[in-house]
Amino acid sequence: MAKKGGKEVLVVASKVRSYIKSKKCMTSSDAIDAKAKELGLWGIGQIGRLGYSGNSIIVRVPKKIAEFLKFKEGKNVFIRPEGRNRLVVEPQ
Repeated sequence: MAKKGGKEVLVVASKVRSYIKSKKCMTSSDAIDAKAKELGLWGIGQIGRLGYSGNSIIVRVPKKIAEFLKFKEGKNVFIRPEGRNRLVVEPQ
């Protein structure tokens, strides 16, 4: 029987991963990654910056993300907070 934190657990985990690969099974994480790649979302996240324009704070959206979302200068967007740590920007 495998002990918690021991070498046996690592061996069992390694055997499970090998079995999954041999049977071409997808873990939940693999399925999420595959769907993100299919939708063109894989690796698209980037760090943006905040700046000021008059009395407003602006969010600078990286070019790769703006192109993916088809954002153009002057296009209207709906902005709303989602909790205290998330800002949602939706094209109109």
